[in-house]
Amino acid sequence: MSEDEADGEASWERTWKEHASAFDRVKSVTMTLTDPRPAPWIAEEAVVSPNTARDHLDRLIDLGVVTPIEKDGTRHYYPDPLYTRLRDVRELLRERTKRELSEQAAQLKNDIAVWEAEYDADSPDILRERAAADDTTADQAYELVQAASDWELARYRLSLVQDAIENYDTWMSDSSSVTV
Repeated sequence: MSEDEADGEASWERTWKEHASAFDRVKSVTMTLTDPRPAPWIAEEAVVSPNTARDHLDRLIDLGVVTPIEKDGTRHYYPDPLYTRLRDVRELLRERTKRELSEQAAQLKNDIAVWEAEYDADSPDILRERAAADDTTADQAYELVQAASDWELARYRLSLVQDAIENYDTWMSDSSSVTV
C-alpha cells in the first residue's frame, strides 16, 4: 500500500487535485454523466465535499451548462442538452470546412441507408424490438442492440452536421461565435 493510499487518498486523486481546480473537477464529472446524479455522488467522483460540489453545480446551472431535476425528493444534475449540442456543433465548425461537413453528412446518410437495408427496418427502435423477441438468440440480440445504438448515434451526429452546415455561413462570418 502506498503512502497516499494509507492516507486515504489514491495517487490519481492527488494528481487530479494538483492539476485541476475543484470547479473543473465538478464540471468534468458532471459533463460525463449519462444519467442525472445527486451532488454527493458528483462530489465523491470529483474529490470535493458535497457542499463544494453544490456550490459549483449552482454556478454551472447559472452558466447554462448543467440542468437540475428533482428525483425521489433529491436534486440531481446532468449536462444541459442545449449546451452540449451547441458545444458539439461549435467543435464541428472549428474542425471542418463546409465541404468536409457535407462529405460527413453524406457518409452518415449512407451508413443509415445500409442499416435500413441490412435489417429491413426504418428505425433503431425496430431493431430493439427484434432483440427482445423470444425467438432471438443472445448473439443476435447483442448484434441488434449494438446496431441500434450505432444507428442512433449516426442520426444524432447527422443532425449536428446538418445544424453546422445550415448555420455555417452565419456562424463562421463572426469568429467569436465559434470560440469558447
